[in-house]
Amino acid sequence: MDDIVKQAMAKWPNVPHVYGWLSLDRRGVWRIKNDTVTSELIAAFIGRNYASDDAGRWFFQNGPQRVFVALEYTPFIYRCPWDANPDAALRLETHTGAAVAGIAAAWLDDAGVLLLQSEHGIGMVDDRDLERLLPHLRDGGSDALDDDSLGARLEQLQTGGNARLCLQFNDARIALNAIAASRVAAKFGFVPQPSPAAGEDACT
Repeated sequence: MDDIVKQAMAKWPNVPHVYGWLSLDRRGVWRIKNDTVTSELIAAFIGRNYASDDAGRWFFQNGPQRVFVALEYTPFIYRCPWDANPDAALRLETHTGAAVAGIAAAWLDDAGVLLLQSEHGIGMVDDRDLERLLPHLRDGGSDALDDDSLGARLEQLQTGGNARLCLQFNDARIALNAIAASRVAAKFGFVPQPSPAAGEDACT
């Protein structure tokens, strides 16, 4: 979190929270009242000051004021930075620009969305980058799969089945599991649509 933000929080500790103003879509785009944030400087400022509270509500700390974020799906969106070398090792980063060092677990939901748990938290893979991840999916061992076999296993997972499928990331092979999209928020303890508590002095 930026020092100037910490200083503002200390100076004005009781500023009402803001709800229904800022949102995060499935491609990691910030939106203010449904208007896309196009400034890279503003997006980076939001990203540096993005955090969660003990209740699992994600927010942007805008100086002394906490602006809660409505999540279209997950708190993080994972992306694959572009690399001209198709044989390069897989790299991942969050929508806030933080590099991913490791992946602890992975899931495929019933809509075909790939979810990853890294040191940053739970997040979905940007659908535009899914194709870049496919060459890094393996069978239960380290063998690559042809398109038909890979497609069949992904479909099996999407329908809740158990498929021998792993994601190769750095030196680790992470097994993919099935999960229903409706269970994701509860399983990972985040609040998709934060709202003020009864009697709370809030801005909307």
